[in-house]
Amino acid sequence: MPNKEIRFASRPAGMPTLDNFNIVDADTPQLNDGEVLVRTLYISVDPYLRGRMREGRSYVPPFQVGEVIMSGVVGEVVESRAPEFAPGDIVTGMLRWRLYNAAKAPELRKVDPRVASITTALGVLGMPGLTAYFGLLDIGQPKEGETVVVSGAAGAVGMTVCQIAKIKGCRAVGIAGSDEKNKYLTTELGVDAAVNYKSPEMSQALKQACPQGVDVYFDNVGSEVSDAVMPLLNHGARVVICGQISLYNLDKPDIGPRPQPFLLVNSALMKGFIIIDYSARFAEGVTNLAQWLVAGKLKYAETVVEGFENTPKAFIGLFSGENLGKQLVKVA
Repeated sequence: MPNKEIRFASRPAGMPTLDNFNIVDADTPQLNDGEVLVRTLYISVDPYLRGRMREGRSYVPPFQVGEVIMSGVVGEVVESRAPEFAPGDIVTGMLRWRLYNAAKAPELRKVDPRVASITTALGVLGMPGLTAYFGLLDIGQPKEGETVVVSGAAGAVGMTVCQIAKIKGCRAVGIAGSDEKNKYLTTELGVDAAVNYKSPEMSQALKQACPQGVDVYFDNVGSEVSDAVMPLLNHGARVVICGQISLYNLDKPDIGPRPQPFLLVNSALMKGFIIIDYSARFAEGVTNLAQWLVAGKLKYAETVVEGFENTPKAFIGLFSGENLGKQLVKVA
């Protein structure tokens, strides 16, 4: 079986380019006891991968130049030397960007195609869904009747946060980068109001969308978008820092209004988190998300790029807002 892999060729300066990646031929792995051979079906590309392309300390080690890039993958077991898995099983795990990967059994979990599309294991029932679930419910702690504002609301995490807020009886306000995306949020997902952050009247539109102020702000974006939210915080507000996609490609630190005065005068809480903080509770999250999905309370969107060789292009497109919902690459 011919194999290919995508390696990290060089560290980006600013926005990543195709030159930062190499697609090369590779050997198909030979299995050891306890391993399975997985044929890649779908690859998840995610904004956090940009952080792993920088040198320096973070919550996860950076990619080394020449290393094969890794992210969430859904694949099919084609050969097994592990009793837990058989050929034909659909599995997911953190795997390398290869057509075929050898993986140890504990690194994988089975995906039941009867519950939902197998791609949901990388989206609403995977890391994005879990990020939305724990970030909003554990840190944001929304209460019925409160206003929840979500930046990056048309992404995989953001649209799930908006819908969980509605499930909990809140007013949900989404911030996204196009009128088309905002129409999707309001008409398809039932978001109460949506604001285009590219509008010159963004701050005023946000204020109008939040007549009772903001109780929970779920921040996926940072920058001027978050600056516009801070003056609207209510007493006891909670600010959940999930991502800062607007800053990932900057070479110099972003300088802007400081949030501390707004937190101070409103006795507000700001807390960042990483989803692996909640790994012991993943089963709880997946169970509740799946129940909402089956009940029709939770919808999802996917943007699918076809072709293994287009994986770097799909990743780069995240930073210009090309995707609606989860960005995936269909490999096979």
